[in-house]
Amino acid sequence: MYIGDLHIHSRYSRATSRDCTPEYLDLWARKKGIDIVGTGDFTHPAWREELKEKLEPAEDGLYTLKDEYRIMDAGAPDNRKPRFVLTGEISSIYKKNEKVRRVHSLLLLPGLEEADRLARRLELIGNIHSDGRPILGLDCRDLLEIMLETVPEGVYVPAHIWTPHFSMFGAFSGFDTIEECFEDMTPYIHALETGLSSDPPMNWRISALDSYQLISNSDAHSPAKLGREANLFQIPLSYRGLAEAISTGNGLEGTIEFFPEEGKYHFDGHRKCSLCISPSEAAAYGNICPVCGKKLTIGVLHRVEQLADREEDFVLSGAKPFESLVPLPEVIGACTGKSAASKKVLEQYESMLVKLGSEFEILRNIPVEDIKKAAGAPVAEGIHRLREGKVERTPGFDGEYGTIKLLTPSEIDELEGQLSFFIEEGIQEKKKAVGNDTKSDKISASAREQESGSETDKEAKEKDIIGGNAEELHKNSLSPAQQEAVSARDRAVAVIAGPGAGKTRTLISRICSLLEDRKIRPSEITAVTFTNKAAEEMRSRLEKLPGGKRIGKELCIGTFHGICSKILGDRGEDFFVADEGLLEELAGKTIARFDLKLSVSRFLRELSLLKCGIQGLQSPITEEAAAYYQEMLEEEKAVDYDDLLLKTRKLFLDEDIMAQEKQFRYLLVDEFQDINPVQYDLLRVWNKNGQELFVIGDPDQSVYGFRGSDSQCFARLEKDYPMLRTIRLTDNYRSTPEIVACALDVISHNKGPERSMRASNPAGASVRVVEAPGEMGEAIFIAKEINRLIGGIDMLDVEENHGGEVKRVRSFSDIAVLYRTHRQAQLLEKCLRQEGIPYVVAGREDFLLDKNVRGTLYFFQYLLCPEDLVSRSFCRKLIWPAEETLAEEQLSMLAAKYGKKVRREKTEKLLEAWIKDRKLEESEAMSRLLNAAVLNPSMESFLETISFGSEGDVRRCGSRKFPADAVMLMTLHGAKGLEFPAVFLYGMRKGLMPLELGTAAGDMEEERRLFYVGMTRAAEELIITSSGEPSVFLGEIPEEHAVMEKAKKEKPVEEVVQLSLFDMEWT
Repeated sequence: MYIGDLHIHSRYSRATSRDCTPEYLDLWARKKGIDIVGTGDFTHPAWREELKEKLEPAEDGLYTLKDEYRIMDAGAPDNRKPRFVLTGEISSIYKKNEKVRRVHSLLLLPGLEEADRLARRLELIGNIHSDGRPILGLDCRDLLEIMLETVPEGVYVPAHIWTPHFSMFGAFSGFDTIEECFEDMTPYIHALETGLSSDPPMNWRISALDSYQLISNSDAHSPAKLGREANLFQIPLSYRGLAEAISTGNGLEGTIEFFPEEGKYHFDGHRKCSLCISPSEAAAYGNICPVCGKKLTIGVLHRVEQLADREEDFVLSGAKPFESLVPLPEVIGACTGKSAASKKVLEQYESMLVKLGSEFEILRNIPVEDIKKAAGAPVAEGIHRLREGKVERTPGFDGEYGTIKLLTPSEIDELEGQLSFFIEEGIQEKKKAVGNDTKSDKISASAREQESGSETDKEAKEKDIIGGNAEELHKNSLSPAQQEAVSARDRAVAVIAGPGAGKTRTLISRICSLLEDRKIRPSEITAVTFTNKAAEEMRSRLEKLPGGKRIGKELCIGTFHGICSKILGDRGEDFFVADEGLLEELAGKTIARFDLKLSVSRFLRELSLLKCGIQGLQSPITEEAAAYYQEMLEEEKAVDYDDLLLKTRKLFLDEDIMAQEKQFRYLLVDEFQDINPVQYDLLRVWNKNGQELFVIGDPDQSVYGFRGSDSQCFARLEKDYPMLRTIRLTDNYRSTPEIVACALDVISHNKGPERSMRASNPAGASVRVVEAPGEMGEAIFIAKEINRLIGGIDMLDVEENHGGEVKRVRSFSDIAVLYRTHRQAQLLEKCLRQEGIPYVVAGREDFLLDKNVRGTLYFFQYLLCPEDLVSRSFCRKLIWPAEETLAEEQLSMLAAKYGKKVRREKTEKLLEAWIKDRKLEESEAMSRLLNAAVLNPSMESFLETISFGSEGDVRRCGSRKFPADAVMLMTLHGAKGLEFPAVFLYGMRKGLMPLELGTAAGDMEEERRLFYVGMTRAAEELIITSSGEPSVFLGEIPEEHAVMEKAKKEKPVEEVVQLSLFDMEWT
């Protein structure tokens, strides 16, 4: 018979002992009497290297410690050689069925080679370097599939399945059935790990678990904790024998269990209020703490009863036997009235190992008389009672371990002849901790019902605000002002809609009204959006209408540039849109030719303003320089983004062409405050012969002045359309009153009429303004706060963050970090990667300027459009600049290879093959391009996004695999039009906010508007961070509307060898 403990951790996991090394794991396995021990943490590369160095192969798939590393100890017999098997735990945090899931999984593998292989696969998905138990934003179902594809012999076991915060059946983030979790992969689950807070009889109560093998392991974070729970095997000593026992039960002879009451989450309770109660008592209180009125932490027993379909005393026929034991130091402590960790108890423990044998032998087999001779009567009697099951138990709750009692003080006194006051005092303390019923009765049942009712009302209101399908959008839940905007039939309507005022709802509802109530043809309606993403969202909502597919095809929805490109293309115009790299190259040549004292970016910005007719005589670019640049652009048969608009405007000034255009009869424009003069002219010529013009926006969110936009555009519209009807939407349905108040405080410092914005949501958390000691400290603070917002990434975090209090838990995708410039993201990415937090970065980044990236994009553009010889030419120049003959040969060969695949295969797969063919695996820019590709399934849509996408449209993952649930990192400009439950404004310090680039002083108002935009992206939580001298805008937030904090320095964790960024001293 072999004893196996398969779920443990190395010193590379968070909050583990530095002694979690192969040497000490071997030593303690010998002391405990464990024959097979898991390595834990196979995903961590440094741990795998250490295992390769210190272990040697034994039987098939098993390893032993090399003799030179063995630690000699009198209490650990030399003749016992524990076997190691490759194991690891993976934490999956993801969103499924509209709920955040946090599930831990135990994986067993047949060897180090297989561990390397699977780790390489998982490395493409998330950071597996920073923690022995990595966090992946990966559905458990997909993790199981990946494991079986990569290592078919692997064994997958859902870990500690009842733990409230991190398990398959967990009360806070789990599922109700195995099938809900694993879907079609459910047949590949054969065993379940029951965890410390449950035992087999508790699991027998759920008939759906009857066919699964129940195993138990310690989940040890230090070698001394090995064997708290374990498995009994009668198998050939090999990985295959072990895997078969776990998967089929053949050779699994039973389990050694903790008393479930000793687990940290057995009963319900609230540690902060010292309240420990049974599930029935918790139910009587409506699962609300009767002391503080907050939600109770629901324990394992409560959760089992929720899912149980059998009575408490049910015994499953044919179930494996089990034994309930207590670690020997606890037995000694309980029988002598001393702490289990005291020096005297540990000395007696070591003495017993030397005299009697291993811990499991002492607890299970050594005759009581022999124990009495070696350890005294009290300990012998305690072990006798333990074997008989005569143990008094006080259940654990809300993260606090339960306790056991084997002897009373008088029995200890009688057996040993001395009185122990320690245990009596401990009992009295525990009685106090359990709480007192009189105090618990202070909250009445009616009060509890009222609280519960208000929660339901809030949820119903939120659902109402979010709204139903597109067919009902314009009929239901519109405010009077919104309804007025939807139904207005004036020639020109301007809606001034503040942040969170339901702008998108109003716009879509008006389109629905045009289509359904007024029977306007879809082909006569055009909606102009600011981003491609907004256009896609609008189209998808409208496609839910009856006949939605036809509507989606006929109705024109897109950005200015997208619509203009299609118009020119449909009319046979021969052009291609130059990429940023080409524009910068031509700008550089122009600057050199005319000796201009401008940077490339400044030249392009000023040229754009000149083309839009804004700068005029004040432009630092001469007419000759502008003409030279334009001549080079035309030689390349290219246009820039401004040319797209100018060419289309010129085309539409032809009255004959205009008369043929019907698609602009009903023209709707989103984000009107950010259009430039050329775009304004386009609207006028498009809708010159139209029926209605409808614009919606907010002057206080005009943030593209550097591109020629003007917050006074509404005033200009009123001048050009004297009959203009103006409607104001002033109710904010997005943010809490606290966020709205702070945002109004800031924007009121700009010129203009008095602002009015009313928050419709109930009060929430205070806005937090946090000062951190340095940029690194600020980035670490944000990563740590993200950890807090998602409820902690492991059980230690849960206990630290909640302190017995259950708070609102976010998913990663609920959170956004916004900043002023792209460069600020670099440090953030480093911190998030270090902690394994999945993220997506939005924005047009520098990697798009890389020659290999540009050449790649031109290559696939040419494949999609073989007549596009300009793209072919640029591809050849960028990738093979020297040898023209060789370039043609290579290009023709690769075109033949990829031409048939370009429309069939996913973008990611195409680029992976391309990178391999061109030996570009080491290129950081190509790696980033590949990470962006995973978000775009087709090459056509990917190139469209790169070419015409706005700042918020172009996105890349922080890793090679698309995370279903990820934190969003983006600039303040990119965040316009979006919203998130929780928002960080990062780097709000002098020099960055407002941005100091030597620009005109008048930009201060635009920078304030940008800050205002960032603040109002937050629905429920807004955290503003700074380091160094804070932004002047932070001083515009009155203290009564925000909480001012200083980020704390993190103390080094003494027990941890591999410290996380959070555990380092601030720098």
